[in-house]
Amino acid sequence: METLTTFILCGGKSSRMQSEKGLVLFQRKPFIEHIIQAILPITEQIKLITASKEYDYLPYEKIQDLVLDKGPLGGIYTALSHSETEFNLILSCDIPLISTELLQELISKHTEEAGITVFASESKTHPLIGIYSKKIVPIVKSAIEADELKMMDLLAKVPHQILNIEESENFHLTNINSADELNDLNINLS
Repeated sequence: METLTTFILCGGKSSRMQSEKGLVLFQRKPFIEHIIQAILPITEQIKLITASKEYDYLPYEKIQDLVLDKGPLGGIYTALSHSETEFNLILSCDIPLISTELLQELISKHTEEAGITVFASESKTHPLIGIYSKKIVPIVKSAIEADELKMMDLLAKVPHQILNIEESENFHLTNINSADELNDLNINLS
């Protein structure tokens, strides 16, 4: 795979976390810094999809959503529209346990025919940890225009590849949406 750009979707205000989700502290460090740490061994091409000034302390380009209030799909549309590379690693900002190894596996197994490559176990698909091709911009755009914002609906419309993982591996891909989930995570790791 030629060059790859990574986009971290910093999302809007998280209603359940009551703060910027990517800046929630985990092991004394914001989620987003854990994620950047996992990406850096692979690429330094990192951009943040956010309108929040709270991420200004990070030395990466920030891009505001082209279309507001369209959830993760809007963030993906913005990322792919701005991208100069065909392949793009799209990550949500709330996956502090993601590892370089898992990301490398995702990248190495992605095939060019697939518009999207994501991980899934029997119980769960992880659409916000994926390789997205710039080629799918028209499909994402028409989904947004039709207000069809569910990630699983997008997957169904695009030639995609699912990398099967064990149920136990879901743990590293878990997105943390609430203070309770963060608490559970800290308990599981202690």
